[in-house]
Amino acid sequence: MVQKEQFTGRDFLALMDYSKEEIVYILDTAADLKNRQRNHQAHVLLPGRTAMMIFEKLSTRTRISFQAACAHLGMQSFYTMPEQLQMKRGEPVKDTARVIDRYCDVLFMRTFGQDKIEEFAQYMQHPVINALTDMTHPCQGLADMLTIRENLGRLEGFKLAYAGDVWNVCQSLMVAGSIMGFDVFVARPAGYEPPERITKFVADSCAKSGATVCLTDNLEEAVHDADIVYANTWHSMGGPEKSKEQRVQDFAPFQINAKVMQWAKKEAIFMHCLPGYRGEEMTDEVIEGPQSRVFDEAENRMHTEKAVLYLLLS
Repeated sequence: MVQKEQFTGRDFLALMDYSKEEIVYILDTAADLKNRQRNHQAHVLLPGRTAMMIFEKLSTRTRISFQAACAHLGMQSFYTMPEQLQMKRGEPVKDTARVIDRYCDVLFMRTFGQDKIEEFAQYMQHPVINALTDMTHPCQGLADMLTIRENLGRLEGFKLAYAGDVWNVCQSLMVAGSIMGFDVFVARPAGYEPPERITKFVADSCAKSGATVCLTDNLEEAVHDADIVYANTWHSMGGPEKSKEQRVQDFAPFQINAKVMQWAKKEAIFMHCLPGYRGEEMTDEVIEGPQSRVFDEAENRMHTEKAVLYLLLS
């Protein structure tokens, strides 16, 4: 039986650090907080707490959703970019981390390498939350699962087809499926592969949950009979090994359009983490169509992040 107290003071760096039962508990908490907000019920659960936000990458949903979540919980948040900190001049991460730890109750960080956010967590006593790294995007993973559960009523025994860059969002979905027990079929051009750290975890986790996580270069195979079709950009933020032009050329056969959606189940839903590039990874008729749950998914970023904050800080 999962207890609320077992979350207190923990970091949230990757879904890999949490069990199936713990993830369900976070989603249940998010659903409760969402219901409170929908019913205009105040939920100032963390008054007087402070949050530091360091973002090395551009952001719309992550920044605004975290700041809105903090406001609803009664917290004060501070946003900065690295060029505004002494890290720009060479101050060690461990020094910056220990100073922030004296001022704030939590750090959200959006950065490149997973090693950097793990170093912050090593030198901070307060929780560190991964707001996106090149390896994983656990907050997006939670929002995706809440959206799926709202539409399918479950988090196991279904098929999710993903088409897009094999990067943080894709890797979080692979991890989520392997833990929760749903199948993930990733359609991508040959040569775009996840890192060994992800593939090893997913293989071990699938052996326990019975889920299937498969990478294929056949889009129809991936989408056939899928309950969820998930598109993502072909050129993620980070340090891609190929140019944007090359990626667009490589991924062009993997666009999600009306014809491709017909390969999925009739009642399938369409998802996308955004930002979305209409005319590339999906067409306008799909993202604006009746099967799209994209903006519900974006809203759920706030509710799930609010749940993480509440659980880690209370």
